[in-house]
Amino acid sequence: MILTVTMNPSIDISYPLDELKIDTVNRVVDVTKTAGGKGLNVTRVLSEFGDSVLATGLVGGKLGEFLVEHIDNQVKKDFFSIQGETRNCIAILHGDNQTEVLEKGPEVLEQEGQGFLDHFKKLLDSVEVVAISGSLPAGLPVDYYASLVELANQAGKPVVLDCSGAALQAVLESPHKPTVIKPNNEELSQLLGREVSEDLNELKEVLQEPLFAGIEWIIVSLGANGAFAKHGDTFYKVDIPRIQVVNPVGSGDSTVAGISSGLLHKESDAELLIKANVLGMLNAQEKMTGHVNMANYQALYDQLIVKEV
Repeated sequence: MILTVTMNPSIDISYPLDELKIDTVNRVVDVTKTAGGKGLNVTRVLSEFGDSVLATGLVGGKLGEFLVEHIDNQVKKDFFSIQGETRNCIAILHGDNQTEVLEKGPEVLEQEGQGFLDHFKKLLDSVEVVAISGSLPAGLPVDYYASLVELANQAGKPVVLDCSGAALQAVLESPHKPTVIKPNNEELSQLLGREVSEDLNELKEVLQEPLFAGIEWIIVSLGANGAFAKHGDTFYKVDIPRIQVVNPVGSGDSTVAGISSGLLHKESDAELLIKANVLGMLNAQEKMTGHVNMANYQALYDQLIVKEV
């Protein structure tokens, strides 16, 4: 079973409009409200793929109750309740544009943060792989993910960590390393304080920087150019076919789902990389975020190529 962790989930509300009119009333006919957050996108894709998954994180108030109720019933759920109210994130889809209004979310009390660490530690007994995704809510220390990684490492559970900015920097600087990280070029540039291109020789040098020491897998998305990966001392380039992109949002989360599934099933390097990229591409072909059509899986899987570089 895979444990997904979403520390700052949201109710994702979609308002489709033909036109967004400013400073007047906009009436929405077709509203969708879903359990959102990067970790819950991972959860949904794992469930659709057919893997057993347990979802956890922080929820609060009536919106927190709504969120838990609207997670797929195939998914096991064991969230930790806090005093603050779970946030809303609103996407207004108008024409070819998308305007987002994202609430900051609740401020987590110190004792709540400590309580979740205890909760998380207990859940580790029933899972084989941990996937941690997304931002930290206010109130938690910047090195909180390092504390989660430390507990997972102590329990012998591999961790896939998908976060960015100060939270990722804190983990990289800590002695407690996740099994997998998946920064993109922009995030690599931010971490290293210099521009990082998609040149494979440059990426090979970058991924050997001392900052990334101790991390078993580093997987870098190159968008339409596939992916570049480092596993131990071996480097890989993943070539992908061109596809019709409908909605790329959530493709990174779907990739995390594939990585986590590959670890769960102890797949070869090539199998893990292909699965991860196929799930990311399948998400990009769908209108709904964090959703894959498994009917298209094998045909796409057969087109990907992984080569050592």
